[in-house]
Amino acid sequence: MMNNLQKTHERRVRRSRGRIYELGTVFLSVHRTANHIYAQVFAPRGSRVLASASSLEPTFVKKKLGPGKIKIAEAVGKLVAERAKSKGIEKIAFDRSGYKYHGRVKALAEAARASGLIC
Repeated sequence: MMNNLQKTHERRVRRSRGRIYELGTVFLSVHRTANHIYAQVFAPRGSRVLASASSLEPTFVKKKLGPGKIKIAEAVGKLVAERAKSKGIEKIAFDRSGYKYHGRVKALAEAARASGLIC
C-alpha cells in the first residue's frame, strides 16, 4: 500500500511524462538518489538513450568539486549538454521525473541550458 508521498510523486511523474510524450520530442530525464544524480537524453517516446551522464563517472570521482552536491549536479548538466550537442541535439524537453524543481534538479537543468540546450 502506498503512502501519500508516494502517490503524490507518482502523480507528478504521470502528469509531466504524459505531456512530454504528447509533444513527441527528445527529452532530458533526471534521476537522483541521496548521493548521486543521473541524467539521460532520450529519443522521442523513450525508445533509446541518445546521451547520458552521471556523478558516478570517473571524471567526477577523480575531481573534487567541493562538498556540495549542487556543484556536482551542475557539472553533470554541462556534461550531458555537451554530449547531446555533439550528437546534433539542440532542443529538448526537461523531464524532472516527479522531483520538485529545486536544488540539484534545478541546478542540473540550468547548467544544461547555460551550455546551450534549449529546454
